[in-house]
This record gives sequence, structure tokens and C-alpha cells, in this order.
Amino acid sequence: MIACFMVASGCTSSGIHRGAGQNLQAPARAPEILAVYMPWFGDHSHMDVGYSSQDPAILRQQIQQAHRRGISAFVVDWYGEIRTYSDRNFALLERAAAENHFQVALLYNEAEDADGEPTDQVIAAFDRAYKAYIGPGAKYRDAYLTYNGRPMIFIFPKSKHTDWNRVRAHCANWEAAPVLLYEDQPPPQFADDFAGSYAWVQPGHQGWRPDGSNWGEQYLENFYETMKDKHPDKIAVGGAWPGFDDSAAKWSLNRHMENRCGKTLEETLNFYHRYYDDSNPLPFLLIETWNDYEEGTAIERRSDTCGKEEHASAGGSVPRVRDFAANVTAFDRVN
Repeated sequence: MIACFMVASGCTSSGIHRGAGQNLQAPARAPEILAVYMPWFGDHSHMDVGYSSQDPAILRQQIQQAHRRGISAFVVDWYGEIRTYSDRNFALLERAAAENHFQVALLYNEAEDADGEPTDQVIAAFDRAYKAYIGPGAKYRDAYLTYNGRPMIFIFPKSKHTDWNRVRAHCANWEAAPVLLYEDQPPPQFADDFAGSYAWVQPGHQGWRPDGSNWGEQYLENFYETMKDKHPDKIAVGGAWPGFDDSAAKWSLNRHMENRCGKTLEETLNFYHRYYDDSNPLPFLLIETWNDYEEGTAIERRSDTCGKEEHASAGGSVPRVRDFAANVTAFDRVN
């Protein structure tokens, strides 16, 4: 499956848009490959990457490019209507997905400083998503990623003040209640509200190192062991990344993870094999990310310079580098 990630032929899986049902079982063929997508380029508050996320031609090109590499869906960074530019772009992306046999899902970011009661803000955002993108009145709902007929919503926690019991109870009135997935492990009091967890790019308990050598091995060990041994009834979404470098971001914390000539991506793509096999398959693997140039995790286009990724400085543009060149060798080696 991972070998198919670089092949523009018919070896991608058939997708996961399944019939209705409440039994959360792993897909027959696993893992499905998803990729996190940033929808805000063209907005002046983000760097210039040479394209606008509101250009339908660009969206179609990105979808076709991802599909050829075995990616079945974009998991799109989203804040609700409070970020109108990104919300508009998700609408355009869902339409493009519907027209190109692709899928999309929401990666909902909690507001760090919510105006008013934070749980009410989450519920309002989910109501917006249900009306516009997920529910029976949404024009392109067939392109929304589902699991056993239930829409998948990934949660990126920030405020940690949301009452997820209230949110889940509210969404129980949907045509099909959503499958909520939390970054790493949810707070114990809300564990029952989440159907599973997803891994997110980070180095592990030893933290970020100045030389970027901590590529996430300890973190992935802990994530997969925890999901397999303590939460075998939950959906595990593995994580893979090419490296990390937030030096170009306005919010930089000087965090760095070397790509090691493609080895970081290769090893994170394959790490799940230590814990999952055909008798106990990993349902999903989330590539982090498709196009986050500000934090140096984009796989959309890569430099052919070993050990370095071309990226833009704040306010500059991303060079038109040879597509995916730094990772071709890594993917060719994966079986």
C-alpha cells in the first residue's frame, strides 16, 4: 500500500465511503492514506507560496496529484466561520473533490481564546459544517470522508476548555453522528466522546534538538503502543512526516526536525508495521502535511537537494522546485 503512494497507476485503494452502520471496524484494506491540507494560501496573513487556495484549477491539480500518489482524502485545517477565507476555500475544495472522485474531511482547530463560552463556539462551528458540508442539505456531501457512513472530524485541541460531552450529545441529532478523532489522547473525562486518536508530528519526550536529529521515534512508539495495548477498541490514525522546520513561520519557535535525505518520511511511513499487521490492520495513515510550507512539512513539492527542503521565508514565494524529488528514492525503497 505504501509503495503505491508514489505510483500514478491503479494501485490506490478504493476509498472508504461506506454504508451506514455503527460498528467501528477497520477497513478491509488498510491503511488508507490521508494528508493534512492547509487552505489559506493567498490570504495576506500567510506566506506567498506561488498559488491561491481559492483557484479552482489549482485545487483540481492538487487533488489529481495527491490521488496519483495513493492519497484518498485531504484533512483540511479549519476554524469554522471565524476564518472566512479558509472556510470559503473548504467549500471550493469539497466541490473540486466531488468532481474528481476524491474526499475531504475537517481538521477542526479549537480557538485558543474563544469569545464567549468555548463549547458554544464549537457547537456553532459544527452546526455550520453540518449544514454546509456534511448534512443532507450539503450539495457536495458525497465527497465528505466517512467511516461506516459516519462523517469523520479530526480535532486539534488548543483551548482545552471544550465540554466534549455536550458537543457529542448535540451532534447525536445529526443524520449520522460524527466520528470524532482527537490529537494524541483526549482528557480522561472525555475519552468516551472520541472514537479514536491520530498521531501528530512531534519529536517525543526528549523534545526538539538543535540539530534536528529527534525525528519522532519515541513519540510514535508511545502512540502506537498506547493505541494497540490500551485502546484496541478505538480507531488509530497513524502519522507520517518528512521533517519539520518552523523558521519561516511568523509564530516560529525555532523547532527543527531533519528530513535526513527522505529517511524521516520513509521511517515514519513504515513505523506502524512494528505494531500492526494483516490480522490487526492500521485503519488510516495521516501524512503531515500536503502543503504546510510555513512549518516545513509540505510534501506537495520538494527540493532535489539531499537533506534540505526548499521553502519560503515569510513574505517570499516558494521556489518552483521539481515535484516530490527529495522523496522519490525513499518511496521507491518502501515495499
